Amino acid sequence: MESLNEQEQIVSIPRIGDKAPEFKAVTTQGDINFPSDYKGEWVILFSHPADFTPVCTSEFITFAHLEDKFDKANCKLVGLSIDGLYSHIAWLRTIKEKIEFNGMKNIEVKFPLIEDITMEVAKKYGMIQPSESKTQAVRAVFFIDPKSMIRAIIYYPLSLGRNFDEIYRALIAMQTSDKFKVATPADWNPGDDIIIPPAGSCGVAEERMTSSDNLRCDDWFFCTKPLEKKDILDTILKKTKLLTK
Repeated sequence: MESLNEQEQIVSIPRIGDKAPEFKAVTTQGDINFPSDYKGEWVILFSHPADFTPVCTSEFITFAHLEDKFDKANCKLVGLSIDGLYSHIAWLRTIKEKIEFNGMKNIEVKFPLIEDITMEVAKKYGMIQPSESKTQAVRAVFFIDPKSMIRAIIYYPLSLGRNFDEIYRALIAMQTSDKFKVATPADWNPGDDIIIPPAGSCGVAEERMTSSDNLRCDDWFFCTKPLEKKDILDTILKKTKLLTK
């Protein structure tokens, strides 16, 4: 039988397909009610181990630099660590005034950074993983869709900075799957062939193998089809509004 200490080590992690756990929090951009404040939009909720640490600093500079790019893909960013609000504010000021990374400098972090000194939110999302650290959140990334459902989760250890190209690629891939009812293969990027979901009957499988409808089928279960990058981005990305007099 497990001891009490062993039971306390069990980490609850929301699963893909679950509704995003709800919480209210104080942030560097005011109070938020999550995820209801973001209904109708994609949102990336991500945690970092601590303010005033080098890997986290490089990540926040990069995320802030890319915020407009994510916003054009109808996606908001929300950060979290178990530091207090005043620590967050001081750290973000330091980033803007003193830190340069990969040619990026004078970067202002405008998205909310959650104060979570009680670890309440971090525990709800399984961001505290005792085998890695009992006092810091791991580098978690939660992709939450416009219906407030968790669509993807990525965890990184404390020592590993995130790949932001992959985070953006995953966001666009999931939106492409939703809009065009397709799947995306390994290493997919917009403009690459997409995968047609497997046939649900023998008749459909036979049709696909003999079809000339721009399909390439190596076998009944593996069919790909071109999908133009322009068609994807025109469908997913926000349109730039032209100013008129």
